[in-house]
Formats: sequence, structure tokens, C-alpha cells
Amino acid sequence: MAKSKDPNPDQGWYYNTRTGEVEHLERSRSIDLLGPYPDEATAKRALEIARERTKKADEEDAKWR
Repeated sequence: MAKSKDPNPDQGWYYNTRTGEVEHLERSRSIDLLGPYPDEATAKRALEIARERTKKADEEDAKWR
């Protein structure tokens, strides 16, 4: 898939859920991306971060009920 050639791209780092790669500056379609993250290392942890956030939200939902 072609990556964006935005002349003024945002500076965030993104994790591509389709390819499993981290992207910066030139990015794929937004539907395939998680982010932005402040740096490459954090973007590499995107799936772990998403799991942690989902677990926390599920726990908060359970308490609310």
C-alpha cells in the first residue's frame, strides 16, 4: 500500500496493525494505524499498550456495574 507523501507530516510515530511495522513521517492508511506515539520505542509497544488500556477499561466497567 502506498504511503502518504504529505509535505508537512505530523511528527508522531505509528504502529501499522496490518504490517506490524512502525511508521514515521510517511504513513499508510489511517485505518491500519495505531498512534500517534511520542517515539519509536513506544510505537513498537502499541499492541501491548492497547491490551493494557482495554484491560483497565474492562475492570472499570465491571466496577461500575
